[in-house]
Amino acid sequence: MIAGRLVPALIVAFISATAARADPLDGWWISDGYGVLLEIKGDKIKASEITAVSCFKTWEATRQADTPEGAEAVFIRKAGALTILVRPGNSADHTFFEFRGAAASVAFQRIKESPAVCQKTAANTPLNNFDIFWTTFDEHYPFFGLHGVNWRDVRNRYRPKITDQTTPEELFGILKAMVEPLGDAHIALQSASRKQRFVGKRANTTRVGDLTSRRVREIVENNYRHGELKTWCNGRVGYGLLPGSIGYLRITAFAGYTSASGFEEEAKALEEALDKAFKSGDKLHGLIIDVRINQGGSDVLGVAVAARLAARDYLAFAKKARNDPSDPSRFAALQETPVRARSRPHFHGEAVLLTGSNTVSAGETFTMALMGRTPPVIRMGENTQGVFSDVLGRSLPNGFRFGLPNEIFLTADGKAFDVAGIPPHVQVPVFPQDDLEKGRDGALEKAQQILREK
Repeated sequence: MIAGRLVPALIVAFISATAARADPLDGWWISDGYGVLLEIKGDKIKASEITAVSCFKTWEATRQADTPEGAEAVFIRKAGALTILVRPGNSADHTFFEFRGAAASVAFQRIKESPAVCQKTAANTPLNNFDIFWTTFDEHYPFFGLHGVNWRDVRNRYRPKITDQTTPEELFGILKAMVEPLGDAHIALQSASRKQRFVGKRANTTRVGDLTSRRVREIVENNYRHGELKTWCNGRVGYGLLPGSIGYLRITAFAGYTSASGFEEEAKALEEALDKAFKSGDKLHGLIIDVRINQGGSDVLGVAVAARLAARDYLAFAKKARNDPSDPSRFAALQETPVRARSRPHFHGEAVLLTGSNTVSAGETFTMALMGRTPPVIRMGENTQGVFSDVLGRSLPNGFRFGLPNEIFLTADGKAFDVAGIPPHVQVPVFPQDDLEKGRDGALEKAQQILREK
């Protein structure tokens, strides 16, 4: 009798134990490009940044109870309440992680065990910090060829300067000196104390400061608008009318739209703003879109604006991430992002887009997302900054944080504009000092003239 009851009990226990281990996501996963290792166990993700010489634990995320249709799971990353959707891949050992707000997913492959480099703690020495920094760029940065830079020569020149006595301040100066010549606005470096900071920029371009930005707004709002210029999304989206029934849409960022964290809240705020801006879109003679001062944000939000300007669906852009540490010419599979025409309030008429070197990142992918529109959007002003990739954030054992690009964005016909930026159809100086002193906006005037002639 006792033995008879024991066998079913063992079977139940075995089934229960098997079910506890049966979550298909449990285990080790490594990204295709991006240098990310995930350990998934039950409701938790633990992520590490990895290179050939380092493995550094970074963020964690927790599984949520509600899973939308088409997803295997949803996790929330603590920092910034970032939503991560896990979608099926082409096998049980392949999956996609969609980081909400990014224009594409990251593919992950299951591996049997943690890489050997993760079996030891990264030493916090000046030389090891240098090696991790250099190796991260060596494995992920796609643009050394465009800049004419031999990265191994850079290592050979600067590595001998590092000693055990190198201070954090001295190390910061060395790392900055290595990357500053790249002139890349998506390269950033910050010391652990945050007292030392560096952000790159393309040569011969100037960042617009707060004073100039305020002056530009004053000129437009005092001298050109015809009626009230309304703002939404914490002032980052503004809309008003210019003489001749020409709409003026100013977007200074594709982020920071709400005080609440989370992409869904940002997207909702933008959609509500566009509903109000375009409620009489069919009555406009033309539209001027001003992103001359736009410091970026979410590419997805830029595509959402493009969707309100589209009469038909088309390809906004495609992107690919570098995925071979030893070969900068190899990339992960291309992922496409479409513009899908919307039935909500919209504008389908003639439009001019104002751009300049302070049109950065998501401001530039937004510019790219308008290139396939019909009728074509006329680009006016100056070249954009020339940085499109998401920023790959990284840490060093000494507390330094840095970022770099690792992706290439392409138009429908396969063109990329990294480094040089997207050129305008019509070259017009952006915020020249003479205009600022006279209280005029020559580029805006030229845009109005073109739309009046049309």
